[in-house]
Amino acid sequence: MRESDQGESAAIPELVIISGMSGAGRSTAAKCLEDLGWFVVDNIPPELIPPMVELGARSQGNVARIAVVVDVRGRRFFDNLKASLATLDAQNVKRRIVFLESSDEALVRRFESVRRPHPLQGDGRIVDGIAAERDLLRELRGDADLVIDTSSLNVHELRAKMDAQFAGEEVPELRATVMSFGFKYGLPVDADMVIDCRFIPNPHWVPELRPFTGLNEEVSDYVFNQPGSKEFLDGYAELLRLVAEGYRREGKRYVTIAVGCTGGKHRSVAMSEKLARRLVSEGVETVIVHRDMGRE
Repeated sequence: MRESDQGESAAIPELVIISGMSGAGRSTAAKCLEDLGWFVVDNIPPELIPPMVELGARSQGNVARIAVVVDVRGRRFFDNLKASLATLDAQNVKRRIVFLESSDEALVRRFESVRRPHPLQGDGRIVDGIAAERDLLRELRGDADLVIDTSSLNVHELRAKMDAQFAGEEVPELRATVMSFGFKYGLPVDADMVIDCRFIPNPHWVPELRPFTGLNEEVSDYVFNQPGSKEFLDGYAELLRLVAEGYRREGKRYVTIAVGCTGGKHRSVAMSEKLARRLVSEGVETVIVHRDMGRE
């Protein structure tokens, strides 16, 4: 093999094919891999998998791991899956098939809870669709490298199983958004936790500080020289450290922390900046958003 061929071979992405019963957790499994840094494509026709892997190999390492979801929505393509797998094997692609399984009772319960029909039930019952899908996927299930029965698993337990298989020794990343806001403009609807800084004296009432924001050193110094401010930051940072560890254990990857004051200009901005730095020091990938700064 030529040296250039060896380079191309080394660049071939790792591939995981996710399939299984509708309602068994394919989307959760795919989302877990996405959070672990995989490039994920949902409901791709099987004949397009080899070209996608080839494109990934040309990405110079930018797409090192690809996960594709193949399900009954693309059932007319299943005849091509075996040929695509043979092509991948000939190209020495490292591939695995993950099959999500579940009992009929659990699947019926899940479809009834969301009041959606099974994609294969047609004019029949949910159980008819499940039976048709099992028959369609029987051969693929037999070829699977990993079968996960989700009958008695919740979302967090499924994510933990996927992490155990694919995260390796890496600790799944937690990504945080720290958002300052003003209570007078309303609570952020997507906040997981809300911090209230209104117990700190308001720099708005200090004439020389009023034009500035919490991004200015003068305002930040004023805020953290007030009684209880530093202790509040230290205590909440410690609380968030414990919460972050729990989120990682439970498979939660994203958290939004809303830090509020009256107008979202001074106290909440200064506190958000300091809190974000603490999270970064704890290894949490953090984005800062000042939602209401400049609205006055």
